[in-house]
Amino acid sequence: MKMKKTILMLMAVMMALATKAQVKPTVLGDKHAMLKVKQGEKYLLLPVQESEDIAAIAVLNGKNDMVQRMNVKLAIDRVDYYVPYELKGAALLDIEFHGDRRQKGAVGEFVCWKEMKYSDRFDTTNRERFRPVYHHTPQYGWMNDPNGMFYKDGVWHLYYQWNPYGSQWENMTWGHSTSRDLIHWEAQPTALEMDWLGSIFSGSCVVKGDEVVAMYTSAGHHQTQSLAFSKDGGRTFQKYAGNPVLTTSDVADFRDPRPFWNEDIKAWNLILAAGQEMRIYSSKDLKDWKYESSFGKEYGCHGGVWECPDLFKVKSEEVNSEKWVLICNINPGGPFGGSATQYFVGQFDGRKFTCESMPKVTKWLDYGKDHYATVSFYNAPENRRVVLAWMSNWQYANQVPTKQFRSANSIPRDLGLFTHGNETYVSVVPSKEMLAIRGGKLKKPTETCEIVVDMKNQAEIVLTNSKGEQVTMTYDGTKQKFTMDRTKSGDVGFSEAFPCVTEAPTYGQVKQLRIFIDRCSIEVFDADGKMAMTNLVFPSEAYNEMKVKGGKATVFEMRNE
Repeated sequence: MKMKKTILMLMAVMMALATKAQVKPTVLGDKHAMLKVKQGEKYLLLPVQESEDIAAIAVLNGKNDMVQRMNVKLAIDRVDYYVPYELKGAALLDIEFHGDRRQKGAVGEFVCWKEMKYSDRFDTTNRERFRPVYHHTPQYGWMNDPNGMFYKDGVWHLYYQWNPYGSQWENMTWGHSTSRDLIHWEAQPTALEMDWLGSIFSGSCVVKGDEVVAMYTSAGHHQTQSLAFSKDGGRTFQKYAGNPVLTTSDVADFRDPRPFWNEDIKAWNLILAAGQEMRIYSSKDLKDWKYESSFGKEYGCHGGVWECPDLFKVKSEEVNSEKWVLICNINPGGPFGGSATQYFVGQFDGRKFTCESMPKVTKWLDYGKDHYATVSFYNAPENRRVVLAWMSNWQYANQVPTKQFRSANSIPRDLGLFTHGNETYVSVVPSKEMLAIRGGKLKKPTETCEIVVDMKNQAEIVLTNSKGEQVTMTYDGTKQKFTMDRTKSGDVGFSEAFPCVTEAPTYGQVKQLRIFIDRCSIEVFDADGKMAMTNLVFPSEAYNEMKVKGGKATVFEMRNE
């Protein structure tokens, strides 16, 4: 009750600080209107209705110069939520509505005109019961791929594909968050906004002396690669005047650049996605790139477009060797439909990546349904290879039951290598920072906890609540298989693709599982790193009961003060 009163008070303060726009639009046609902007205000709060078509908005300044374009699902007959537009000298909004107006009524009568508000602030107080506690999320709006991640001067930087003007995919921009412990994230100002080369799609950052260099995809009529430079540690960027620095004309999907310094050849390398292959380049200055080779034909899974690559060296004491790992995210084509992360292990000489497995061998980094766009932090300390993923799936990411925000990142994970049979695999373990928030033991599961299960050869773990919702996990040591069933996990009706059973090979015996629960997600790891599985869940109340057969479970509180 106290929390409810606090939220109501905050909403009341917000309403007191906001005023209705009180400016009628100038209607120019059945799909076209203009709105003059009141000067001296900081934000115009735009009402969004997610079921509607987008309205294309051109922003003009006082000289009638167009300074920005954005697409917003302006409310027609109801308001789902508001998004802020920072005015910054805007004088006029030129708005074109899409869709069939005969079904929507007269433009001048749309509810958006009555509900627009001016305000000197935007309330980001959490209003979502499914917002995770110890996972990174945007304060508001849509998020997908992690971008440009790097470590510098004790700070982890996470950029991400972000829509500031709605909680569904659109208006791709680089949002930015920072952390000193990979757990507690602080929202930073927007890092990169779209320009006349296009939206800002995925890319990466490198640390070059005191400078941070971002390389990203400009997604306009074609996808091209651009640079931006930061002299303040990645907080603000200046785009390179010579953009774009890399183009192609032979494929439509040409994106997600991942540059890195290769000490073996004393030069920069670049890997990026081109259709259903990865292309590798080299450079001395990050600006002029030489094509070296391509990888991917007939290797691994080709059920969809290859995206978000990464290429790095991993040294493992277990296999007593150093090998290169090529990360390849693919959509669709995942083992259970939609998005997933596959990888290849081999060698790289600065020009060509050679996979050590047979072409038809496919290796998945995570066997859940909600683990995609995995990339690593550049310049991580202690020679660690730390990765984050986008915790969703393109099959239903726009429909999951949240509104204030959509999507979270996985917990941080450290990668290594292990062998099974004649193959080398990538190991995945929760990063050591996760132990820092492990609290005392609990008698029952909660909405935010870690469960450690010591298992025998056969085990079953069932999480339930008083509504009869449940998640069932089973381990079969004889078949070396682990499964998770979320078909009865709670709200599964927003997409036919959501209810499912996911299954993973364990590559040997599993002695202990680590299960991380955080309101809307369950991430399961073999403690030795040989299996990972990430799935979203949307229960109507927390799973607060657990039955374990064939093992002993210990529940730990997860503190995030």
